Amino acid sequence: MLVQQILKSKSDDGVVTIAPGESLSAAAKLLTARRIGAVVVSPDGKRVVGIVSERDIVREIAHKGVGCLADTLDAVMTRDIVTCRRDDTADAVLGLMTQGRFRHLPVVEGAEMVGLISIGDVVKAQLATLEMEKEALEGMIKGF
Repeated sequence: MLVQQILKSKSDDGVVTIAPGESLSAAAKLLTARRIGAVVVSPDGKRVVGIVSERDIVREIAHKGVGCLADTLDAVMTRDIVTCRRDDTADAVLGLMTQGRFRHLPVVEGAEMVGLISIGDVVKAQLATLEMEKEALEGMIKGF
């Protein structure tokens, strides 16, 4: 399965982004309100300059205390972002996520973000593929 197919299976709410000058507190509120685990940091909604996850927020609070919630995202965001393309396979992105120990992956074409997939999206797609293969094999065995 390709990343493009995973993106098509998701609801098309677009990618949630937040500006680099916003506070860590604003990011936490956005994550809570949208019930998501990470938000892409972008000055224009198209370019990925960073990402902030629940894990990043907890780490900052553990290191600096709750006062860090006033810090701007450009000071605390993860800057070294791994991305993928629409034509990458689910197996390839699952390997990237597992090796890099992250759960969210921006999908880019050129320099523009076209989507965001989570490890949950990839696992769901993999399970759907396995189910289809299982049904096909059962059909072959039973002679349908």
